[in-house]
Amino acid sequence: MRYGNPSIEKAIRQFSARGVEKIFLLPLYPHYAMSTVETVVVEAERVLKKIKNPPALDVLPPFYDKPEYIASLTESAALRLEDDFDHLLFSYHGLPERHLRKTDPTGSHCLQSPDCCVTPSPAHATCYRHQCYRTTQLFAEKIGLPPERYSVSFQSRLGRDPWLQPYTEAEIARLARSGVRRLRVICPAFVSDCLETLEEIGIRGKETFLEAGGEEFKLVPCMNDHRRWILTIVQWCREWLGEAVKS
Repeated sequence: MRYGNPSIEKAIRQFSARGVEKIFLLPLYPHYAMSTVETVVVEAERVLKKIKNPPALDVLPPFYDKPEYIASLTESAALRLEDDFDHLLFSYHGLPERHLRKTDPTGSHCLQSPDCCVTPSPAHATCYRHQCYRTTQLFAEKIGLPPERYSVSFQSRLGRDPWLQPYTEAEIARLARSGVRRLRVICPAFVSDCLETLEEIGIRGKETFLEAGGEEFKLVPCMNDHRRWILTIVQWCREWLGEAVKS
């Protein structure tokens, strides 16, 4: 993800040494956030500034509502949603509320009203919360899931600052206590499974659900290397390459 081997710097330097003139950067986070998409772009730009005659950089914008992404997400999740379930919980990585206010270009929209995420605004271009709700809406529409059978929550909060709510742990327990017996949880903030999905949700989330009275808990895997998702990435790269050739 943001930290790993090969690093962003190593990859960019390798491209530059090979004479690459243009780089297409795909931050593999569907939703915009300072801590994810922005740090990827900032790191790439930092490295390029240190290179003599650096390659040009094009960046794929957040793809939370792109039809190809929604199709990949729903198709990769289909197998785990074939059997009967009572409720589907969309659990997204959490963010401090101050991050949303900081990235609000209007300075007066995000978290200012209960319906801010559905009220049209330029702020939505960088509003993580709005983008998460939009992904959820499009996913539910795609598979024909009625509103009463799904909900949204946010996981992995840290520190004492207010974070986006409802918190996933509390929502899982609430669902069990409200009568949900068969729960499915999907984590669309990630395209690949990681400790947050496998351990925090798949293990600890399951324990929370069963202890609160639930009977069956299943984690829907991330897209990982699902064929439809890989073909979507290839499609985006081909589209970019075509535009680059024309220019």
